[in-house]
Amino acid sequence: MIQGLMTVTYIGAIILFILSLGGLSNPETSRRGNLFGIIGMVIAVVATLVGPRVEGGDSYLYILVAMATGGTVGILSARQVKMTQMPELVALMHSLVGLAACLVGMADFINPSAHYAADEKSIHLIETVVGILIGAVTFSGSLVAFGKLSGKIGGKPLLLPARHLLNLGLLLVVLFAGRAYVDAIDIPSGFWPLVIVTVASLLFGIHMVMAIGGADMPVVVSMLNSYSGWAASATGFMLSNDLLIVVGALVGSSGAILSYIMCRAMNRHFLAVIAGGFGTGGGATPAATGGGPQGEVQAITAAETAELLNQASSIIIVPGYGMAVAQAQHTVCEITTRLRDRGASVRFGIHPVAGRMPGHMNVLLAEAKVPYDIVMEMDELNQDFPETDVAIVIGANDIVNPSAQEDPNSPIAGMPVLEVWKAKTSIVMKRSMAPGYAGVDNPLFFKENNRMLFGDAKKMLDEVLSGLRK
Repeated sequence: MIQGLMTVTYIGAIILFILSLGGLSNPETSRRGNLFGIIGMVIAVVATLVGPRVEGGDSYLYILVAMATGGTVGILSARQVKMTQMPELVALMHSLVGLAACLVGMADFINPSAHYAADEKSIHLIETVVGILIGAVTFSGSLVAFGKLSGKIGGKPLLLPARHLLNLGLLLVVLFAGRAYVDAIDIPSGFWPLVIVTVASLLFGIHMVMAIGGADMPVVVSMLNSYSGWAASATGFMLSNDLLIVVGALVGSSGAILSYIMCRAMNRHFLAVIAGGFGTGGGATPAATGGGPQGEVQAITAAETAELLNQASSIIIVPGYGMAVAQAQHTVCEITTRLRDRGASVRFGIHPVAGRMPGHMNVLLAEAKVPYDIVMEMDELNQDFPETDVAIVIGANDIVNPSAQEDPNSPIAGMPVLEVWKAKTSIVMKRSMAPGYAGVDNPLFFKENNRMLFGDAKKMLDEVLSGLRK
């Protein structure tokens, strides 16, 4: 009776999680999607606690203490972490899912389940090895991604000699040690093989993400999101929990699809990203760029920018990571409101890999209460730039680089970009002339119809807003 009720409850939770993913696919329904996810998770946790797998007595005390501790850390993190720190927070959360899978695998090893018959035991041991493999790769890889996103580790890819052979060697070590663990006749003889599986998987995760450059970090975040889903699914197999298996598969598959979409947006192959991405450390100027674009940069002041915007009837704003760093989204919203109030058409062009994680710019603009209907994808706007009076780029670089179309030898050749240079006037807001995370010079800066507004984005936009108020 209880088992049947749990199954029905789990099915209800799964339906809510599917509705949550559907809601999160659109900014206008994202709040409802989050609510569905919260309700589904509450139902799943309560059903698990009252189910037959949780023994009474002290078990509830330990579980409640763990939930209270985790909940407190989560609340404090949500209150203190800035919106600009969301990418590294997401990477850190992914690492915890991987760590959970590793710990469940270790606990499973220490207390091998007596419920499994002899013919099922080998399958269960294989599930443990796979769970620890995926969990360890997710854990260590996510920690490295956290370090790169937070600036604690440089964005330049670490390309060791024979790195592909090194990855292959680590995977072979996992396979042989995993086979030894499955064939072990008792706990002592299986200990070291499992330790070797864990260490090799951790090293594989570290090396894999270290080899990916800063320009590919949005894909990495999406990829690790997929890995965390498969880690949760592997945990479900180890615990024989159908809900974890299904939900983990939902997250894993949706993350894989998103990674594919991100790679298409960068004209990159997924395997090429894993093999070693491109990028410099935090957008530092790469050495010896040689034949970079040449010409004269035409600077513009905030007052002149305000005057151009006042005279424009059609405006497209392209936000990038610089807007996030300067926390200028609220000022951007005020400027948008003022321009629209006087009758100008203002729209936002969002590139799929703008920022440091999927949807980064959408989240920032939603926080500032920019209307959803004027926030548009790159494909919806590119054909409109020739009829646009002013295109203003706020802290973006690689996603508006004409080299993607004009230079077949460029590292970003073929990458779809926002064609802001086709507007009557383009204005690029940057602190300096340094290239973006891909380390590629941008000829947009030297176009005849382009103007450069140098300085902190928040400070410059505040001055632009003051000019619009006059």
